[in-house]
Amino acid sequence: MFLEFFIWGSWFVTLGTFLGANLNATGTQIATAFSTQSFGAIIAPFIIGLIADRYFNAEKILGLLHIIGGVLMFYLYQSTDFVAFYPVLLLYMILYMPTLALVNSVSFNQMKDPEKEFSPIRVWGTIGWIVAGLSISYVFTWDTVENMATGFLKNTFLMAGIASVILGFFSFTLPKTPPKADRSQKLKISEILGFDALGLLKERNFAVFFISSILICIPLAFYYQNANPFLAEIGVSDPTGKMTIGQISEALFLLLLPVFFKRFGFKKTLLLGMIAWVLRYILFAFGDAENGLFLLIIGIALHGICYDFFFVSGQIYTDSKAGDKFKSSAQGLITLATYGVGMLIGFFIAGKVSDLYLAADGSHDWQSIWMIPSGIAAFVVIFFLIFFKDESKKQSNLS
Repeated sequence: MFLEFFIWGSWFVTLGTFLGANLNATGTQIATAFSTQSFGAIIAPFIIGLIADRYFNAEKILGLLHIIGGVLMFYLYQSTDFVAFYPVLLLYMILYMPTLALVNSVSFNQMKDPEKEFSPIRVWGTIGWIVAGLSISYVFTWDTVENMATGFLKNTFLMAGIASVILGFFSFTLPKTPPKADRSQKLKISEILGFDALGLLKERNFAVFFISSILICIPLAFYYQNANPFLAEIGVSDPTGKMTIGQISEALFLLLLPVFFKRFGFKKTLLLGMIAWVLRYILFAFGDAENGLFLLIIGIALHGICYDFFFVSGQIYTDSKAGDKFKSSAQGLITLATYGVGMLIGFFIAGKVSDLYLAADGSHDWQSIWMIPSGIAAFVVIFFLIFFKDESKKQSNLS
């Protein structure tokens, strides 16, 4: 888990900054690069459903994908222009995204009580992401103004590549996790993509939640794509290290989530998550690297509420609605809607907005840029507040 998320955190946070500073990429091109995550999320279920679940041990596929990924990361490290960079990144993300499910499969296969045992294991993934960010800023100082200008951020891909190869070979030593699907049964594409759970959309509340999930991914995409370049451009020191505050917050609020569920119920918890998105981008719009630095730090720290209270809560809500027959399909449908469709739309809009507010000297009108996702999040809050009916009696079951 530590290595799995250390790899992703090594390059993903600083990707936008690297592309803009070192490959002279436009906002639209940067959005296209981030969209590889969405394409990977869309294709991942096919790799898992058609291959991993039916023919090969999970730990072996995990090892193979990470070794290949390490080689691709080395190619990204050597890239000098966006045209050569993009197809390699796309291939890498198509191979990486399935490993998120595979590493969970290997974990669950060894647990007697996953509900109790998984969280202490999964938290090491968050720690891995944090360590990657702290290493970039405070160990190697690759994101200082001088080192970014010299092109040191490309080393993030080399670091990720080395970690990927290590995890690849280590994966072959993990306990055997054989495929569990019955190969004699015909596999349906609708089942892989979660379309079997589409019937859940007939219920008004779930349909409202589903639409809200897609729309709230637009503000999320703005954060992933623009937060690090924003902090670097306005002169915040050690921007990657400071962004790890968001992951620390994420781990903390994950532990507090059951408390909020019990006290406030699902609707209010979800609304709190969406309102946090509105507030975070207002703080980004009016913060700066000097007197307003505390506003930026608070905005980053809100990541735990923004992410856990909406996306993790949403997974729990989906699970409660799906029933035993459609649990996997329902989670697949939500993943496809959010990390697939929603993020794809979000990255596209974020790229267009970044180019729209780009000045001739290469700087951005960040205040205008951040008010747009804040406004979108406010719209989602109003939409959800009006159309989602409170389920007070059922909410107690979620806690």
